[in-house]
Amino acid sequence: MSVTDTTSGVSIKDVLANSSVKTNNTSSDGLASATNSATGKKALGKDAFLQLLVTQLKNQNPLEPQDNGDFVAQLAQFSSLEGITTLNDTVSGIAGNYNSSQALQASSLVGRSVVAQTDTAVVDTSKSFNGTAVVPASVDPVTIKITDADGKVIRTIDMGSQQAGNASFIWDGKNDAGEVAKAGTYKFAATATYDSKATALVTYLPATVNSVTISQTGGELMLNLAGLGSIALSKVQTIGI
Repeated sequence: MSVTDTTSGVSIKDVLANSSVKTNNTSSDGLASATNSATGKKALGKDAFLQLLVTQLKNQNPLEPQDNGDFVAQLAQFSSLEGITTLNDTVSGIAGNYNSSQALQASSLVGRSVVAQTDTAVVDTSKSFNGTAVVPASVDPVTIKITDADGKVIRTIDMGSQQAGNASFIWDGKNDAGEVAKAGTYKFAATATYDSKATALVTYLPATVNSVTISQTGGELMLNLAGLGSIALSKVQTIGI
């Protein structure tokens, strides 16, 4: 009895090659299916990453298995991804605590008197008004010009010679004619002469905090001052009672 060879010259190499092609297609299809089911339109998270890694191992080519170095590298990537996820959660928690701290700080500032970097103030002219001009270097003289809401200069205060530092001044609420000015909003322009040039100086004036605006993006706390608008907390020099 004779046996006929029906393989028509097909070698073992051809069989292995066909097996390899089929396995690679299966691996690609499995990874694609795992990617779609695990991630959809969302960002790749650590759970989806692990699912893709397991699917890759299940569908790898048995004749060309995953290289040990590549496998270790993927595990390292997974560990890094998990660490970044944990770090994000920690940072989110810190941000939440910071917002809570800002809210607590804000509630304690409402109704308080502050001294802030500004050139405008709401003045009760029935009593003395105190302010400060920042003098960068010794100079003679320093002048304060007080302007009303109509832009008219009603009082000029000559502070004379001043040393470098904070120079305090007091306005008694009267104009140059000695009459008591109306209560309201006034501007204070401090100037000094350096090298024969008039230079504007920074002034710090008192104000009352009406409300506080808390940034939802981690920005700086903003104080809403009575009659003056908003000012950053960093521009506040002193917080009073």
